[in-house]
Amino acid sequence: MTPGSSKALETLRWAKSSLDTAASSLQSRVSKQARRRIALKDAEIAALRSELARTRGEEVQMVVGDTPVFFVVGQQKSGTTWLMRMFDSHPEILCKGEGRFFGKSWRQESVKQTDAKRPPSSLYSAILDAEYLRLWIERSVWSRNDAADEHVDNILSIVIGYLLIGELSKTGKRLVGDKSPLLTPDTIKEISSVYPEARVIHIIRDGRDVAVSAVHHSWNFGKRQSVRISAKREAHHENAGGLRKTRESLFTGNSLRRMAAEWDARVSRTTEDGPALLGDNYTEVRYEDLLEKPEEEMARLLGFLGAETGEETVRHCVNSASFEKLSKGRRRNEEDTTSFFRKGVAGDWKNVFTARDKRIFKEEAGGLLVRLGYEENNQW
Repeated sequence: MTPGSSKALETLRWAKSSLDTAASSLQSRVSKQARRRIALKDAEIAALRSELARTRGEEVQMVVGDTPVFFVVGQQKSGTTWLMRMFDSHPEILCKGEGRFFGKSWRQESVKQTDAKRPPSSLYSAILDAEYLRLWIERSVWSRNDAADEHVDNILSIVIGYLLIGELSKTGKRLVGDKSPLLTPDTIKEISSVYPEARVIHIIRDGRDVAVSAVHHSWNFGKRQSVRISAKREAHHENAGGLRKTRESLFTGNSLRRMAAEWDARVSRTTEDGPALLGDNYTEVRYEDLLEKPEEEMARLLGFLGAETGEETVRHCVNSASFEKLSKGRRRNEEDTTSFFRKGVAGDWKNVFTARDKRIFKEEAGGLLVRLGYEENNQW
């Protein structure tokens, strides 16, 4: 081989190496998007297979990778349970909650003692807390040369699929979803990383109504209350609205400021991250719109999930989770302060908030109230 040909060969090798590096980098950037597209196509094929099997009278078998999975997210007390019940009544959909899969930084150790039926943290947090699992991933011959975080995400995805599809296989339905409250502002980021092919529905409610509902929920279902909070609860139960007449707030200490800040951080990030990270796999619905036009909104959401949207089916979903049924006979605006489904209305905060409450909430979350259209300006 001549010196000239040797140099040319070396140049070709260098060029090939550069191309391989560039290709590897490009592949890494598009891998999640590619997996999402493939998963969506798999879901469509699975749906067609299931429908064909049903028409033939054959047993429908579900495969994890082929099954459409979705998550209903929202700040707690925003209507996630209501929406979950409507979806679950659909003949093609299994929807349960709360799986508490996401929220890697969220802890609730007190639940170990107070409620044996609820996990003390998110599944993501539990896996990250498994110190020896991570050490194994970092040192195993099968995984030590890769990014440990990616393996953790993949393990979480497999576990979620195992749990969701396992339950779905018992029902004969073809879509499965989990009600996943926004435990942290990073929920959408985690879903896009762990389950990029999933579809996400974000239900949004006026944060002031969320705060009022949260207070009643904590009174009835929370941990043991202080003497001061218990006295406030009893005063309100005896005379609903009486606290406002005496210009006394429903909220104690800094609780309203904390709830406003949480609503602002979690809802704001979700509305930003959802379209940016999930694209067409993300959609939103307002609690207030579900109240005003439930069948129209439900049909839209079912179409988004790829479920059947016939008028009779939509009406069945709405009626199956009506406030009257969930509250066992009460009509909307008929309040039961001790019930999980307390009142079922929008704008009740106006009957409760004091002037100071209004100011505090706008100080913490006024910008988001305006951006979402709940207020025209940030003045109080």
